[in-house]
Amino acid sequence: MAAAPIVEIDRVSFGYDAARPVLHGVSLRIEPGSVVGIMGQSGCGKTTLLRIIAGWLKASAGTTRALGQDLSGLDDRGIFALRRKMGMLFQFGALFTDMTVFDNVAFQMREHTDLPAGLIEDLVLMKLEAVGLRGAAQLMPSELSGGMARRVALARAIALDPQLMLYDEPFTGLDPISLGVIARLIRMLNDSLGQTSIVVSHDVEECFRIVDYVYFVSGGKIVAEGRPEEMRRSGEAFVKQFVRGDTEGPIPFHYPAPAYAADLAQVAADG
Repeated sequence: MAAAPIVEIDRVSFGYDAARPVLHGVSLRIEPGSVVGIMGQSGCGKTTLLRIIAGWLKASAGTTRALGQDLSGLDDRGIFALRRKMGMLFQFGALFTDMTVFDNVAFQMREHTDLPAGLIEDLVLMKLEAVGLRGAAQLMPSELSGGMARRVALARAIALDPQLMLYDEPFTGLDPISLGVIARLIRMLNDSLGQTSIVVSHDVEECFRIVDYVYFVSGGKIVAEGRPEEMRRSGEAFVKQFVRGDTEGPIPFHYPAPAYAADLAQVAADG
């Protein structure tokens, strides 16, 4: 019998208000042990979808199930308990600036467990070793490079051995070497710790190297899905433009506006 999906979203819609719909009937499945990419241009609803999965936002329609639970049936206590089984790597790390690297990683263990101090120390050093930064344990965030800070944030995110990892634009702002390191760590930690991972990104090359499956989002809808090699061969216009970085295609460069000539004429008339 096939294992139940770690995340299952069925016809989910969401809007911050009636005038700002964001998601429209989105459906997807995240299988256990997989690394899945959610890709699309800025503002298409990727991060909103991640927040719904984490229980920070509640869908206005449809069903969201994560780690075997229907999120619509959970109260605040249930949501908090579910989140302890999830890890989140925020876009820019979001480290506590007044804490050392060690204390950043130890924070969740101290807050959410009754583990003795000696065991917490062993676990923190183990997590830092996994991301190659055991030697940086006593540094402050201000002493770290961007790539190092992202790795510390990753060590903190896996501190409680989450079943589900959520990555919000993990490659943004990194140099090519740091970007490659973070990408390899995402894949390695997912496989070695038996996790399931969702990676929200618009970095095609790095995302395609590590994911098993990818969903493309445009205008709040899933417009394409498949394995990376299938998406590279896709004839669908949106996918071709996004993967190749073409300027011509269904993804517009200009924000909707009146005809340029009409605007200029109006300026002249007002002048």
